[in-house]
Amino acid sequence: MLIGEVARRSGVSARMLRHYDSLGLVRPTGRTSTGYREYTAADIRLIFQVESLRSLGLSLRDVRRALDDPGFAPSALIDDLIRQTRDRIAGEMELLNRLRRIGAAEPADWGDVLETVALLRGLGSESAGRRQRAALASVEKVSVEALIEAVLGEADPHVAGALRWALAQSAESGLALLAQGLRSPDAAVRRRAVETIAEIPHDVATDLLRDALSHADIVVRQHSALALGARGVADAVPTLVDMVVEEAHDVDAADALSALASDSALANRITTTLVDRLAHESVRQSARRRLTQALADIPGRAASHALAELSRDQDRVVAMTATYVLGLRDVDG
Repeated sequence: MLIGEVARRSGVSARMLRHYDSLGLVRPTGRTSTGYREYTAADIRLIFQVESLRSLGLSLRDVRRALDDPGFAPSALIDDLIRQTRDRIAGEMELLNRLRRIGAAEPADWGDVLETVALLRGLGSESAGRRQRAALASVEKVSVEALIEAVLGEADPHVAGALRWALAQSAESGLALLAQGLRSPDAAVRRRAVETIAEIPHDVATDLLRDALSHADIVVRQHSALALGARGVADAVPTLVDMVVEEAHDVDAADALSALASDSALANRITTTLVDRLAHESVRQSARRRLTQALADIPGRAASHALAELSRDQDRVVAMTATYVLGLRDVDG
């Protein structure tokens, strides 16, 4: 079979067949009397083998090794091809995401496109200072999705703060993506997600924080409770009291309880919760002292009555704290 016919039947161009011949990869077995290349059935099978291996991403050099070396082991080469393919896919996905972000910014002209590209590059810079400047300049110029991706991966606290500020200026459209961040297997991403949600002043964000009070990650629960306490949400009380007991941001938790207690009805609830924990046998001595200090910042008769009881506590530090606070309350009264 002559080269033209082989090209038509195999789908491999005559030019490529000549290239295979020059490389010694697939040489036609014979020649016609006039000197034309003549391929046998075995030659054509070899062409299909070459094309099959090339379809996997093998170079012609690797194809030749695979066909010529009987001891050639494909496993290592296949593993390398898998890595290369993954890298190529990752690169294509990065390009796709960049295009989506630019499209989401709804550029009016190429000047807008170039500005968006510059900001996206800034957000991905190795320089923390440049990332921070890009974050501050990104409001209404970069898509919310791009900002969320940046903040969930940002380790520098100053840059993360700038990104959270930029997101707080935007609409609540990105909260669904931040909710996904709360489900990340990476603890650092979960923490960044809840910190970002905490700074977004929308009811949807408050609802997400309420849901996060039952999150499996204690860090997420604690950040949610502190944020909800600042928003005056009573659901945070049990977690805030737990934080006082566990000495986890206990000063911040006590401050949040004090702020919540400005509501007299809620003050009684907080007092009851603190007193119940004080009475629990499993609570350590150091935790009882922190609970007493937290109770000291809760206004109302119920808290004063509880402190009067604690002024006779067997723990001398607890009794002295309660007595001191009662004295201050009498003076203020």
